[in-house]
Amino acid sequence: MRERLRPRGGQALVELLAVVPALLVLALLAWQLAAAAHAWLLAGSAARAGARAAEVGASPREAALAVLPPGHARGARVATGADGRVRVRVRVPGVLPF
Repeated sequence: MRERLRPRGGQALVELLAVVPALLVLALLAWQLAAAAHAWLLAGSAARAGARAAEVGASPREAALAVLPPGHARGARVATGADGRVRVRVRVPGVLPF
């Protein structure tokens, strides 16, 4: 005799509830990676602007900070080496507040 198949609607819900947190964590990690890449690109642009300013005798710090958006400029550190190299460090914004 054939067995009756029971509907498995509850199993799909349980599997969905197991997958959603993992997808959320992956999305937050991707967002954090994008924020870090953006900060890296901003620091590179600011360092180039600072190096150009130093080459013409202007202030590398002011030039580097002028290129950065206000949110990144507040926590940025600009250092000029003896060889004329300009280093800019910016804070990577966190996706989560902790």
